[in-house]
Amino acid sequence: MKLKLHTALLAAVVASVGFSSVASAQKVYQVGSNMAFAPFEFVENGKPAGFDMELITAIMKSQGYEVELNNLPFDGLIPALQAGTIDIAMSGMTITEARKKRIYFSEPYYDNGLVVMVRAADKKKYAKIDDVKGVTLCAQIGTTGAITAQQMSGKKVKLFNNGPEAFLELNNKGCEAVIHDKPVVNYYVAKRGGKGLVVLPGQLNSEKTGIAIMKGNDKLLKIVNDGLKKVKANGEYDRLYKKWFGQ
Repeated sequence: MKLKLHTALLAAVVASVGFSSVASAQKVYQVGSNMAFAPFEFVENGKPAGFDMELITAIMKSQGYEVELNNLPFDGLIPALQAGTIDIAMSGMTITEARKKRIYFSEPYYDNGLVVMVRAADKKKYAKIDDVKGVTLCAQIGTTGAITAQQMSGKKVKLFNNGPEAFLELNNKGCEAVIHDKPVVNYYVAKRGGKGLVVLPGQLNSEKTGIAIMKGNDKLLKIVNDGLKKVKANGEYDRLYKKWFGQ
């Protein structure tokens, strides 16, 4: 399992032609991920870590393939798929009808949902989700969290490249709340420096998470779905789930 950290702007990512979109001949698939989304994907000691990173490696290994993991901006993943610079996007991506018009999704592999995080000092002021409607919100660009935040507060939304940047802005009182994925927020509060932040009761919605593939690549879609089915059947999925989510 290899890791390449790409920090170029989106335009450079899309323009890149260094990776083949037909990786089956060399049996190494290029996987793109925004590795600032713990516990799904993050960089630890210079190496990729997290549920998604281990799961996609196991899925492809079960089908006889290797993967090379590439760290890309989240809003650059679909353009990179469409340009053929990556073969697979594995990044906690919610399956939506709008995205399905642009890319293929595997069968869902995780049930997710959006939650609201506020400063602990404000938990009486913002006791429930409806209390943050209309206030300044932070979210990650290109995500369903960003769309939901804009629906709740219109133009009073600050967008960031990743979740940790949004969390930091909340800590610094640059916004009143963050809209983000439940497991990521919970993991941050519990294990990654989220002292002073709390999650409000309830969820804004329920979402299905899928593995993204270039539209039209039916062969790769079958490989991924077959691999996902296999790791669920042999217990590897459950092992990884328990490791990263503790359930």
